[in-house]
Amino acid sequence: MTLKACSEEQLPEILEIYNHAIVHTTALYDYKTRNMETMNTWYADKLAHNHPIIGAFDNDGTLLGFATYGMYRMRPAYKYTIEHSVYVRHDKRGHGTGKKLLKAIIQKAEEQHYHVMVGVIDAENEISRRLHEAEGFELNGIWKEVGYKFGKWLDAAYYQLILKTPERPTED
Repeated sequence: MTLKACSEEQLPEILEIYNHAIVHTTALYDYKTRNMETMNTWYADKLAHNHPIIGAFDNDGTLLGFATYGMYRMRPAYKYTIEHSVYVRHDKRGHGTGKKLLKAIIQKAEEQHYHVMVGVIDAENEISRRLHEAEGFELNGIWKEVGYKFGKWLDAAYYQLILKTPERPTED
């Protein structure tokens, strides 16, 4: 497995991973699948804000999964806080890909001098919760019944990792 930045070339594979998660899981609290226009806008936003998209690739160059982050909130005082996500292809899970991607996105956040990473995980997703806890994320709370999908109310678990960066935060 190789980790490297995703390019526009991977957007169809990223779209496939997202859409599978939308249709089959509660990893995304979306109802409708995305299209390439949506993904092009998503990608342009990542580039504009210098937010990475790190991919895990097999020896044939197939995208196994990806990790990324974006702004947590639009207010200036939140500029050192990001919300991340990690997705692994449904047929490639259970081989440590998610763990490698999470470690890589944490490293990138530190390189970019962020201070807090936030993750919102469906409370029933024990695999993702254990993965985050193993990497030092702490559960900050569970918001009860904030989502509704597949005919039931969903609880969202909020996780946080405090990074050592930046050395000199500013209010610029």
